[in-house]
Parts: sequence; structure tokens; C-alpha cells
Amino acid sequence: CSRKSDSLMAKIHYIAYGSNLHPLRLAERVPSARAVDVIEMPGHRLAFHKRSVDGSAKCHMYTDEVRHLTAYGVLYEFHVDHKAHLDAAEGPGYRERIAGYPVNGETYRSFTYVARPTHIAPDLVPYRWYKDLVLAGARYHGFPGEYIASIEATPSRDDPDPARAERHNNLLRQMTCG
Repeated sequence: CSRKSDSLMAKIHYIAYGSNLHPLRLAERVPSARAVDVIEMPGHRLAFHKRSVDGSAKCHMYTDEVRHLTAYGVLYEFHVDHKAHLDAAEGPGYRERIAGYPVNGETYRSFTYVARPTHIAPDLVPYRWYKDLVLAGARYHGFPGEYIASIEATPSRDDPDPARAERHNNLLRQMTCG
């Protein structure tokens, strides 16, 4: 086996649709991540309904074929050895879902995280920094204006932990300066 084929075999594919959309955010968790392309996910709807351990709402992807909606995400690839880092960051409130979406004429078998039914809480709202991370990623990848506007319209609140908020706001400043 050549080194190149070993390297290719060691890659896995992941669909980001929430706070991991922006490459700077994902690089904190998965240093080998590389964006492949933006993907459309027909029959899906983005919502901030996943209950987090910090008391706020995080992103969840609903299957919503009846309403004929489309959600957007980014297909990333990264080294399989880094998956454990992402699993740890996402936590036990998410489960993996395998999907296949065509990108540039090729269908990638990829995984994403969706909220476990026990962690869905439509009454919660995200912290402002979290919503802003999702917006920064959507803008960075050039998602449609209507889709970005729907994220902007999501209610949010201040994080009661100023240190955590400042950590994430520092990352947001890096995203807008680079």
C-alpha cells in the first residue's frame, strides 16, 4: 500500500449544520478538518431545540418532508483518529445519523449528529454567542440569504457565564477578522 492510499482510507466525512459550520470552530475540535463543499439537505429543517448541559438550546436537524423545506450544511472530511474529539465535544445528547448526499457528482457516505429524543426541548433558546457561531458559518459558506435570515430571526439570550461567553466571542472575533 502506498502512503497516499493509506491517507485516503483514514478519512471520514461529516456534515456540519450548526456551530461547527465555520472552519475555525471545527478546527478547534478536529484539527485535520477540510471543507469539501456546501450541501443542500431537502426535506430537513434546522431548529435550535437540543437541550444542552449548559442550560441552553443547540442545533438539531429535523426530517420535515411534509413541509418541503431544505436545510444547508457543509461536508467536511477529516482523519478518522480525530472523530473521538468531535464525539466528546458534541456530548451524549446527540446521536449519529448516516447520510449520503451528492457533491460534485459523487455521493459521500457521511455522518452527522442529531438530537436524541430525550434531549429535544423546544422551549429553550440558544445563547447569543452560539447563534452567532451558526450565523458566522452560514455566512462564511455563502448559504442563501433567506436561510441566513431564518437563523437571524431565532430568539437568543445572554450566557449567564461571562467567561464562557467571552471565550466564544473571542472565536467569533477571529472569524470576522480573518
